[in-house]
Amino acid sequence: MVSTVPSSPQLFVAFLFVTTFLSSFPEFILATSSKHGSVTRHYKFDIRLRNVTRLCHTKSMVTVNGKFPGPRIAAREGDRIVVKVVNHVPNNVTIHWHGIRQLRSGWADGPSYITQCPIQTGQSYVYNFTIVGQRGTLFWHAHISWLRATLYGPLILLPRLNESYPFEKPHKEVPILFGEWWNADPEAVIAQALQTGGGPNVSDAYTFNGFPGPLYNCSNNETEIETFRLKVKPGKTYLLRLINAALNDELFFSIANHTLVTVEADATYVKPFESEIIVLGPGQTSNVLLKTKPEYPNATFFMLARPYFTGTGTFDNSTVAGILEYKKPLAPKNIPTLKPSLPAINDTSFVANFSSKFRSLNTAKYPAQVPQKVDKSFFFTVGLGTSPCPKNQTCQGPNNSSKFAASMNNISFTLPSIALLQQHFFGQANNGIYTTDFPAVPLRPFNYTGTPPNNTRVTNGTKTVVIPFNTSVQVVLQDTSILGAESHPLHLHGFNFYVVGQGFGNFNPNTDPPKFNLVDPVERNTVGVPSGGWVAIRFLADNPGVWLMHCHFDVHFSWGLRMAWIVEDGKLPNQKLPPPPADLPKC
Repeated sequence: MVSTVPSSPQLFVAFLFVTTFLSSFPEFILATSSKHGSVTRHYKFDIRLRNVTRLCHTKSMVTVNGKFPGPRIAAREGDRIVVKVVNHVPNNVTIHWHGIRQLRSGWADGPSYITQCPIQTGQSYVYNFTIVGQRGTLFWHAHISWLRATLYGPLILLPRLNESYPFEKPHKEVPILFGEWWNADPEAVIAQALQTGGGPNVSDAYTFNGFPGPLYNCSNNETEIETFRLKVKPGKTYLLRLINAALNDELFFSIANHTLVTVEADATYVKPFESEIIVLGPGQTSNVLLKTKPEYPNATFFMLARPYFTGTGTFDNSTVAGILEYKKPLAPKNIPTLKPSLPAINDTSFVANFSSKFRSLNTAKYPAQVPQKVDKSFFFTVGLGTSPCPKNQTCQGPNNSSKFAASMNNISFTLPSIALLQQHFFGQANNGIYTTDFPAVPLRPFNYTGTPPNNTRVTNGTKTVVIPFNTSVQVVLQDTSILGAESHPLHLHGFNFYVVGQGFGNFNPNTDPPKFNLVDPVERNTVGVPSGGWVAIRFLADNPGVWLMHCHFDVHFSWGLRMAWIVEDGKLPNQKLPPPPADLPKC
């Protein structure tokens, strides 16, 4: 088939635009419209190795379409997204569409051995899902081992056509992805940690959109190239789509001499509030408005991010910098670059105060549909623990005689060898792959945030909770002081939830629930369990399938801080999970 250039000037311009667009975004294939105005958007992800250089260090890394970070996926509310993922690398791969509800499309959720077996070398899988009732900023990432260190990208959900934002229309929208750079292979890092039982080595830098910035050691020419620059005009409003894709770190973020207005969290609108400093946990996203100064300020401004950390292990105690600069045709040289101040590394009070500012928009158009009654209530402890060191092996965990572990209700979740969703769908619960006896409360209560117990051993198992369709669920997530109190960003697949309460110390079931906000609590998919405290969430189990709940610190996930909910089918056809697609990968 021979391509011909259109004859008319108008057609030629359209042809030129389309070919330029497709060459710039090879992952985007085509979009087809339906009679209802929604669009099916087709993308292709080729998982390939590519050499990438940062911090004067070149290494081969796993990428999508050769990009680091990966390509942007964009759609409108109501659209269908179809992504064909083809694996050309030796690693097994899955992709998770973080925060997408996946209503009756659990086969497309992506966590390995939960909703699917991995895509093996030379194989492909088509993820097919529809955007229902969501708009805002999310992201996609690998969901197997630590591959999401390099396999991640923005997932932008725009309002329906002809619908506007419930805030000022921005002059421009800019995604900013917080990530990490590793000189080593992250897969080798976690493999070594799991083998020795010790804490893993940390990353070498944080990044903005893949760039570590000028505060890291490297040649001046390299850091100049490796710095994210946000160029703005005076007197404009910019929408910054912030995404924390870092593996193991909550991050403070600030832009010198500028105030940010938060308008959305985890793809749900919130009551706008101002802050000079943002806190974002791994897996969390936020839309913030940046109003630029009315006149050219004769200065540039650092954007900085560095970790919030209260644990006892090692962490990457460094700072990533980007530069906000105002466009001016004849800008003077050698103007100053101003730095923002950030809270102390362990400033838990600042984090708690910032978190308390989030409230759902709760308007007639965007109501907060908080479950007012609770059908099933759960109390889960989250924290660290230990596993015994194998015989004839020296371990590097606590006291050099054990391995680090992590658990919920003292159960460290073991990934199965066959995907749980397949086992559940085909009624194979009795084959020994998993059990349905995950405890609703800790089997051995203790003073969770006080002096830790002498026995820190966890138990292992692939245990799940089964709940009927449309059950109203409340979960209290309680941090523990075992091996040190620390914050845990907990992510729930398949649902948004309402954060109805949080506090420090041990949750009190008599005095704390009367203080819950059941009017306009923030709706999220990832929440930080406070260091030395607790958080209470509620959600309606209206999505049949198997849904993972886990800490979004990948090191804690690898140590077993995860569990799975099994939501049974409802009685009506539109309340049941459809059969798996024909190309679902096999284990």
